[in-house]
Amino acid sequence: MTQPDLSGHVIAITGANSGVGKGTTHGLAAMGARILMICRNPERGEAARQEIITATGNQQIDLIIGDLSYQADVHRVADQVKASTDRLDVLINNAGGIFAKRSVSRDGIEMTWALNHLAYFHLTSLLIDLLKASAPARVVSVSSNGHRATGMRFDDLEFRRVYRPFIAYCHSKLANVLFSNELARRLDGSGVTSNALHPGGVASNFSRNNGRVSEVAMDLLKPLMRSEADGARSSIYLASSPEVAGVSGHFFNQFQRDVSPARAARSLEDAHRLWLISMEMTGLA
Repeated sequence: MTQPDLSGHVIAITGANSGVGKGTTHGLAAMGARILMICRNPERGEAARQEIITATGNQQIDLIIGDLSYQADVHRVADQVKASTDRLDVLINNAGGIFAKRSVSRDGIEMTWALNHLAYFHLTSLLIDLLKASAPARVVSVSSNGHRATGMRFDDLEFRRVYRPFIAYCHSKLANVLFSNELARRLDGSGVTSNALHPGGVASNFSRNNGRVSEVAMDLLKPLMRSEADGARSSIYLASSPEVAGVSGHFFNQFQRDVSPARAARSLEDAHRLWLISMEMTGLA
């Protein structure tokens, strides 16, 4: 398939310096888009930026630094995006993690929830007017098939009672799909679409923040996992393909196929309830 020409398009990608985010940045930069790489670590972000510039020949790659688990940084990142461009064609919510031990962000919110869900909701909300003004535009949220492993735990969103890392991660990925679907409903008629995806298991730095045991486990699994480029395929497809222009409120697998998410992810009531709670938790109510 011929790659779309994205010259003149501006795309913001969170968690853009490694894993799926890096593969997505590389793929879209190769199509000519201007990329705003949103990264937490300045040194790693700059190293990835230079690597992608060298590989693609695209000089239009900018770096924005921010810790998206911290709400003040989300505001600052959104302000920097709006200061650096008068249009935003695509926002790709990608940054995330899994945490072996329960910890809280600088805002006092459990880290998995703060980074994997609230950051998606918060940054998108702050950039939604720019996306609408740039329509047709797209919001792409990287979720996971892990969302199928749990239901919404409205009575304990931050796992204060019993913390299980994998379930907390899956819970946040379910929230991603509910958020994406509710966003699609709220954006109906605006020219901005919202879709979520499962990238597949990707050989990356994911979970390597959890100590030596986690590093060894990831190294053992690496031969069975997809490359960064393969893991980025669905993100790139949803961000760029004419085939999904106007498609909104859907969930795509790692093979760029439109599939049904879990039943829990299709609840209109839960999606609406989650939206209202997220507004409260991010101070946007």
